[in-house]
Amino acid sequence: MTLHIAFESPDQAEVIALIAELDAYQDALYPPESRHALDLTALMQPEVLFAVARDAAGQAVGCGAVVLGAEFGELKRMFVSPTARGQGLAQRMLVLLEAEAIARGCRLLTLESGPFQPEALGLYARVGFERCGPFGSYADDPLSVFMQKRL
Repeated sequence: MTLHIAFESPDQAEVIALIAELDAYQDALYPPESRHALDLTALMQPEVLFAVARDAAGQAVGCGAVVLGAEFGELKRMFVSPTARGQGLAQRMLVLLEAEAIARGCRLLTLESGPFQPEALGLYARVGFERCGPFGSYADDPLSVFMQKRL
């Protein structure tokens, strides 16, 4: 499958549908108080890098974001549709997001995920993320896994 990844606005009907698919997936895994998702308005802020992966037909099949802050960037909204998994797409999106974060001066990338997503946690570990404690405004939560990577 030919895939293309680029920075785009999240405010597109098919991207909004992809984010809704991500929300439904996470709703099945975690209670609301353990979900720390960004809404569409937050994703459209100038400090947010938002990448969209598209298949050969131009359909959005994956997304990911980095929120750039003064001390670190935070990876958010990483998702690949089940139909496009197993092709290294999430890793390719991470490479693009990391490169742009570095270009904008980011030296530490953080993320919060959950223990019921072993594939995601495995990917993050393979690309150099290490577990850490809560960061930013996060509280310790048994349903949160915190990771970071020096860039």
